[in-house]
Amino acid sequence: MAVGFDLYCQLLKQAVAQLKGERSRARLEVDLRLDFAATNEAEFVKTGPETRVPAFIPTGYVTDPTLRIQAYRHLAEVTTREQLDRLRKEWRDRFGKFPEAVDNLMLLTEIKLSAAKAGLTRVEVREAKLMLTRRGDFILVGGKFPRISTDRIERQLAEVLELIRKL
Repeated sequence: MAVGFDLYCQLLKQAVAQLKGERSRARLEVDLRLDFAATNEAEFVKTGPETRVPAFIPTGYVTDPTLRIQAYRHLAEVTTREQLDRLRKEWRDRFGKFPEAVDNLMLLTEIKLSAAKAGLTRVEVREAKLMLTRRGDFILVGGKFPRISTDRIERQLAEVLELIRKL
């Protein structure tokens, strides 16, 4: 519980690969903290769609808890855009059309991939301020944190991704 499921899966995969004598891919070292994204269903139900966008695998989309955990594990193991594209295709074939929460979860992974490519270690949004960290230092634009300009909560993830890609 202390390290989180995502990190646990990555560390376990690396340890198994090391024991087998295989080279493992470095995991993505990007910490995402977005105050407008609900990354689990209970949190989303509690806070409501007015204040948060859903970004998780809904129980109605993948009903079997074991399959849902495996899906999260596979997503946590993604380190390249190609792997993400393959996973998207696999999930569509296996589970069907994505609900909004899964689309947003995939978008979170795209943000993480783009941030890692830009050398960022942390992406945080708090009160519409985008706080990006690289090697322990904040990245400022014109001496300020970039702001999320859209008021439409459903567009904020896409805007964060666009801003990161511009780095």
